[in-house]
Amino acid sequence: MHHKRTLAAAALAALALPGLAAADEIPVGHIVDFTGATSGVGVSFGSGIADAMNWINANGGIDGDTLAFETYDYAYQAPRAVSTYRRWVAQDHIVAVQGWGTADTEALAEFVARDEIPYWSASYSGALTDPNGTGPRSTKAAPYNFFYGPSYSDGCRALVQWASEDWAARGEDGAPTFVHMGDNHPYPNAPKEACGEYAEELGFEVLPAINYTLAPGDFTPQCLTLKEIGADYAFLANTAGSGISLMTACATVGVETQFMTNVWGFDENAMRAAGEAADGTVFVVRTGTVWGDDAPGMETVRAISDASSRPGEYRLVHYITGICSAFYMKEAMEWAHENGGVTGPNIRQGMYAMSAANDGAWVPVGLEGVCLPSGWTAEDHRGLMTARIYRGHVNGSTEGQEIAELINSGTISLEFLEEITLERRPEWIGY
Repeated sequence: MHHKRTLAAAALAALALPGLAAADEIPVGHIVDFTGATSGVGVSFGSGIADAMNWINANGGIDGDTLAFETYDYAYQAPRAVSTYRRWVAQDHIVAVQGWGTADTEALAEFVARDEIPYWSASYSGALTDPNGTGPRSTKAAPYNFFYGPSYSDGCRALVQWASEDWAARGEDGAPTFVHMGDNHPYPNAPKEACGEYAEELGFEVLPAINYTLAPGDFTPQCLTLKEIGADYAFLANTAGSGISLMTACATVGVETQFMTNVWGFDENAMRAAGEAADGTVFVVRTGTVWGDDAPGMETVRAISDASSRPGEYRLVHYITGICSAFYMKEAMEWAHENGGVTGPNIRQGMYAMSAANDGAWVPVGLEGVCLPSGWTAEDHRGLMTARIYRGHVNGSTEGQEIAELINSGTISLEFLEEITLERRPEWIGY
């Protein structure tokens, strides 16, 4: 087990008994993947959350109270997340969790509902968006699950909408073809059916899915299959780690398919690792900025990064998203503090109250232009229906160079293509 206790320095002396938070502390669980199959993106996101919580503590906490949080690396093994959550509830009396993967988040959904503990995840599974379980395709009620960003289903829907526009702009004849690619696992499977249905609605011919593992490997057979079927657009549903292997193999065999990925399937690190094989990949970004952009809220983001153990580092898109996740929790806790106390039910109510107070377009103070306006209600936990679509460009060798060097030289770059806001269709909730 890989497990680390992270507390603000001012709080350490107050911990008279192991595992118990002092009266002026707010116990929070933080589940990360720093060493497992999705660590290639997990390190950046988890660090963003941890750095944000440390910064919050150093800047007044929650109306003077400190976030006492444990960062636990579960190495992407769902049973570890479940057992750790149970320990936190029994021993630490946590009131909130910042979590990670789809398999573990979905496994814990009933637990957090029973225990009334708000759970912000890095899983954006559509199954987590229906708080009452009443949607026509919902499989469960998830009243205490939240996440910042479009669901996996809505992110993929936005990509196929972009692809439909791209196909028309090319002036191509006939129906474009679309294929879903990913592991047989809850995370890559989450948007598979929903996105395929929307692709068909938009006029795509949907081809049989192609399986490739979350763990990196030799994906030459899958690339040869992709080349043989001649798919025009492929949605890569795994994380960037295996995507790097796939892009490299497909470039070697001459695949010309337009790759599109979910929010975890591509980033600046993937461009460095895959080199020119990653050129042209289109993906979803959850925030209004990427590192190096200028927006009012980037001042806060840079301050959080500079106060961390790795100041001056180039930050991936996931780091900024992690900060947004932590700050939505922060402001919900502040509302709870002023309305009966920082308890799980009050924090949940804070998510709704802050959303309503901002007419469903809530942006945490200090992160203007960074976190996209979001809103949650007691009937609908689809906080964000907007996806920003980017294309990655790689125009030279990336070997042996740091990301900041590659960005500064223009060898790699991120091009904003389009912002797509989907309809909030009632039949899409929980799916």
